[in-house]
Amino acid sequence: VQLQASGGGLVQTGGSLRLSCRLSGGTLGVWTVGWFRLAPGKERERVSCISSSDGSTIYADSVKGRFTTSRDLAKNTMYLEMNSLKSQDTAVYYCAAVGSWELTEAIQCLPSEFGLWGQGTQVTVSS
Repeated sequence: VQLQASGGGLVQTGGSLRLSCRLSGGTLGVWTVGWFRLAPGKERERVSCISSSDGSTIYADSVKGRFTTSRDLAKNTMYLEMNSLKSQDTAVYYCAAVGSWELTEAIQCLPSEFGLWGQGTQVTVSS
């Protein structure tokens, strides 16, 4: 099973981008998935997660109201729609997944909970 992320790029402050992440070799619906980001000098932090059980979402406070995460089970693809981008959003964005069978409690959307990672995609927001 692999994750393939795409959609990063350079955008001006206030602009929008949509990231995609396709899961191959498995069925997305049985995986809890998430987006995380790593900025220079900082630790990897959560952006958002979608639970495999009911599709509920978790967002970091810093992106609430600006970012929307979704998934298309038919396409085995998850998305991160990013609006009103700020310079502080500049980072390498990673998609990640953890199998529902690996979870013993509700997901907290922390990097340590995820074992399957895609390659990162760079998002740069310029002022």
